[in-house]
Amino acid sequence: MGEVVKIAVNPTIQVGGTLFTPAQLAAIGALAGEEAKIEMTPFKQLYIEVPFDRREHIVNELRNAGLEITPPGFVVKSLIACNFCKGAEEAGLETALFLNEAIAGIETPVPLKVGFAGCGLGTSEPLLKDIGIVKMRDTFDIYVGGEPKGLKASVAKRLASGISGDDLVSAITAIIDYYKANAKGKEKFSRFVDRVSLEALRRIIGTYTGETINEKAD
Repeated sequence: MGEVVKIAVNPTIQVGGTLFTPAQLAAIGALAGEEAKIEMTPFKQLYIEVPFDRREHIVNELRNAGLEITPPGFVVKSLIACNFCKGAEEAGLETALFLNEAIAGIETPVPLKVGFAGCGLGTSEPLLKDIGIVKMRDTFDIYVGGEPKGLKASVAKRLASGISGDDLVSAITAIIDYYKANAKGKEKFSRFVDRVSLEALRRIIGTYTGETINEKAD
């Protein structure tokens, strides 16, 4: 098979959850080939090994099939979203798509998981993600530092509430940029949050959004 590389593949964020069509699965199988290794990850993505010299062609064909392709490894993973059971508009599907387009694939010190829930039920488990977003009526709450693994597992802390849809992407991008610039080596995001403090992250968000975040958070 020669030199192989991994790509991360997932369907677009949509009402109903992480849904592949039969045609998309058929395209993955046909393009990857019989010898390919395909792994289902905790990020709701498929990791697929493809020949290095056919990577560009395969990526283009998978995108033509309506799939999203991002790098594997130390990047912001595609947004881990809920099923939007309250409907696309009420649950914020458009905002989720915009956010995913802005952040998925950004290089980070360690893999970064971002969760999005369209209501307080939180079925996508946003409080167990590095960064969690929960839509509350017409605005969004942001949580940071969730740690689902190990004996010291913990839920994320609320960083900010009442963030508008227009400011959400700027706020999340600000957090990621600050983490990239200030993490110590391969520092876990939850440890980074504890080290730099919520107040520091609130100030960073305020710089990007032009708002005082302290009054909107616990």
